[in-house]
Amino acid sequence: MPKSFKPINQLEKLFLKISNRKAYKKYKREFLEYKTVKDREATLNSFRSEYGVLNLDAIITIAKKQGSLNFSHAGNAGDIIYALPTIKEIQKHIEQPINLYLILDQPHSLALHYTHPLGSVMLNRKMANMLVPLLSNVEYLTSSAIYEGQRVDITLDSFRELGLQLEKGSIVRWYSYATGVHPDLSSAWLSVRADTTYKSYIVLARSERYRNPHISYSFLKKHKNILFLGIESEYKDILQVIPHIKWKQVEDFKEMAEIIAGCKFFIGNQSFPYSVAEALRVPRILEVCYEAPNVIPEGENGFDFYLQEHFEWLVTKLDGENQ
Repeated sequence: MPKSFKPINQLEKLFLKISNRKAYKKYKREFLEYKTVKDREATLNSFRSEYGVLNLDAIITIAKKQGSLNFSHAGNAGDIIYALPTIKEIQKHIEQPINLYLILDQPHSLALHYTHPLGSVMLNRKMANMLVPLLSNVEYLTSSAIYEGQRVDITLDSFRELGLQLEKGSIVRWYSYATGVHPDLSSAWLSVRADTTYKSYIVLARSERYRNPHISYSFLKKHKNILFLGIESEYKDILQVIPHIKWKQVEDFKEMAEIIAGCKFFIGNQSFPYSVAEALRVPRILEVCYEAPNVIPEGENGFDFYLQEHFEWLVTKLDGENQ
């Protein structure tokens, strides 16, 4: 779009359409780009007004002034896990306590052909209560709790107001765009005691959302020890193609993380259990969703795939390496 572009009125557009069809089509293209840029600029200005423009120096100043640094997050459990590297990086630079508060019952938009375990909200009390024990184990967090009116210094899920195309890119980097803080993503950002009860098992999780419809898990029938983590409807679905798969219902997500940390390797799609595997940096395989490829394995032991052949090859590879 030329910098000198200026919209024309309805009468001028009609005349252009009649007199010069080629110029009219060019104008339509340039107007669409112009409108997109103007709308995005309005979105960014609204973000600046609502949240301010942060960077590491500004965050350090806030922490010193307040005597602590309080984060809030109202998003999905997996989004909260992906926010932790940014918090970890900030913690390296401040001496004040860091607290994380989980905001409940915020609505989310969901495509009509999808269902979600939490219905129409991103985080409910039951899910938060399962998440807090895991977050309480994070050494760079002083405390984590459900939000009940505490002071909030930084709203972690403010990235939703940046106008990002959230079905693309990498979730973990959204927090850098909102805060100006760039964490090291090459190493683990969660650490738990590994539960070796399932050390000979492939641990699997597959939500209804974010599936690759061209992928079949039926080849896993030839693998003896497979454990499923997830809700009952997801388990019943995978049971149809892997009849001998076992199901573990966890008390909380700390227990889930301990099982994932101690397993042979993990397979999942872009759902919460995979975020835990990614944070732990265990050997892991990610089923990538065509419609929303916004999770990217980073660091060691991380693999992803689109093709069935690559999926089966990766399972064979990791199964051989982790005997």
